Amino acid sequence: ELGSVCVRGDGCEVATLTEVGTGRADMFIAVTGDDEDNLVACQVAKHKFNVPQTIARISNPKNEAIFKTLGIDVTVSSTNIILEHIEEEVPTHPLTHLLDIRDKGLEIVEVKIPPNATTVGKAVKELPLPQGSVLSLIIRSQQKPIVPTANTILQAEDQIIAAITPESEEALRTALRGF
Repeated sequence: ELGSVCVRGDGCEVATLTEVGTGRADMFIAVTGDDEDNLVACQVAKHKFNVPQTIARISNPKNEAIFKTLGIDVTVSSTNIILEHIEEEVPTHPLTHLLDIRDKGLEIVEVKIPPNATTVGKAVKELPLPQGSVLSLIIRSQQKPIVPTANTILQAEDQIIAAITPESEEALRTALRGF
């Protein structure tokens, strides 16, 4: 339907590429598990058969720059694709445990304020903080740490260090992020 040809053979060999009519191709795609073979096959297709567009699968992301430098039009990194899928599946934890003070029933945690938080631009006194929680420090990019007061205004990317009870984690996260 698309006019594509699939042949089993050594794609690095000029004879194989001639046999399948590579000279008529608009695009050549090399997808073996070997980066070097994919590079050679694309180079042969581009320079010997004048194929206008070459695409190569790469297993080692470090090879991407080399492939681009050597004229491969598009690279597809199977490693990067897998990592992207893993990152999508791993839940983000907006609250990081720094220290457990078990005998006192407290935890020291960090919460980062994302740019889209509804609390950005609000004063600490406006937040519905859970009972018994204490905001002890705000760390801002390229500034000295701030001991917050009731009038301290939250900014995007603030890192809030707080003391809380274990059962108030979700309430603190919601209070600081707004969602």
